[in-house]
Amino acid sequence: MAVDRKTRGNTAETAAQRYLIRAGLRPIAANAGFRAGELDLVMLDGSGREGDTVVFVEVRYRRSSAFGGGAASVNLAKRRKLVRAAQLFLAGHPQYRQAPCRFDVVEADGAPDAPQLHWIKDAFRADDI
Repeated sequence: MAVDRKTRGNTAETAAQRYLIRAGLRPIAANAGFRAGELDLVMLDGSGREGDTVVFVEVRYRRSSAFGGGAASVNLAKRRKLVRAAQLFLAGHPQYRQAPCRFDVVEADGAPDAPQLHWIKDAFRADDI
């Protein structure tokens, strides 16, 4: 049975969130939507020296990495949308405004019901946009 794109995306996001939780991150929000765009996952990483880092995670599913994988699809326009959505998220959550932030990408590929995950920490920086 064919799996539609939205279901594949939701499955990949759920798998990515579980993976990141096992890696020590704590969830704050999922599918946080704003006019500027949507943040797939927002999490806290407490492993840094500065305390908790707010991590904005973009999850990209591809059936195959033949055309560059998921991270390659996070182009400049997509990065700008993510940065703007992150700014709006922080504006609405004052408790995180002073925390360090980073943008990660989780690539998911392979079988839709059990994707292989590749976590790219600090995939891009807001300063580079």
